[in-house]
Amino acid sequence: MVKLTKNELKKQKDALKRFLRYLPTLQLKKQQLQLVIRQVEQQYDALVREKEKLLKDLENWISVFNDGIDLAPYAVVETLTTSTGNIAGIDIPVFEELVFEDIRWDLERTPFWTDRGVEALKTVLEQDARLKVLREQLRLLGEELRTTTQRVNLFEKVKIPETKENIRAIQIYLGDQQTAAVVRGKIAKRKVVRTSA
Repeated sequence: MVKLTKNELKKQKDALKRFLRYLPTLQLKKQQLQLVIRQVEQQYDALVREKEKLLKDLENWISVFNDGIDLAPYAVVETLTTSTGNIAGIDIPVFEELVFEDIRWDLERTPFWTDRGVEALKTVLEQDARLKVLREQLRLLGEELRTTTQRVNLFEKVKIPETKENIRAIQIYLGDQQTAAVVRGKIAKRKVVRTSA
C-alpha cells in the first residue's frame, strides 16, 4: 500500500520519470537483439546448407575413390580459438580459427586422393566448430532477449501503470484533504464571525 503523502507523491513521480526514461533503452536493446538473432540464424542456416552440400559432394567423391581408408586420424583438431564480441551489452564467443595437428602420412602407402580428402574433412570439422560457436551465440542472445523482454513487459504492463495509478490516488487524496481543509477553514471562520457578533 502506498502512503498518501506529498513526499510519496514526489517519489512516485520520480520513479515514473525513471521508468519512462529507461523503457526506450530497453525497447531499443530488445530490437537490436532481435535483429542480431535473425542475422546469426541466417549465418547458421547458410553454413548448415553449405556443410550439407559439401558432405553430399564428399560422399559421392568417397564412393568413387575410397579404398577403405579412414581419414579421421589425419584431421585431428589441436585448438579451437574464439574471441569475445559484445552485442547489446552481452559478451558472445566469436569464431577465430581451428588449428589442426600437423600430421604427415606416407605418400607411398596412401592413395593419391588422401590430400584432397583430408582437406575436405578439415573443412567439415571447421564448419562444425563454426556451427557450435553460432549455437552458443544464439543461446546467449536468446537468454538476453528473454530477460530484456521480461523487463520491457514489467515496465510497460506493471511498473508504469502501477506508478501512474499511485500518483492519481495520491493526488485525489491530497486534493480531497485540501478541499476539506478549506471547508473546515470556512466553517471555523463562520463560527468566529457568529461568536464575535
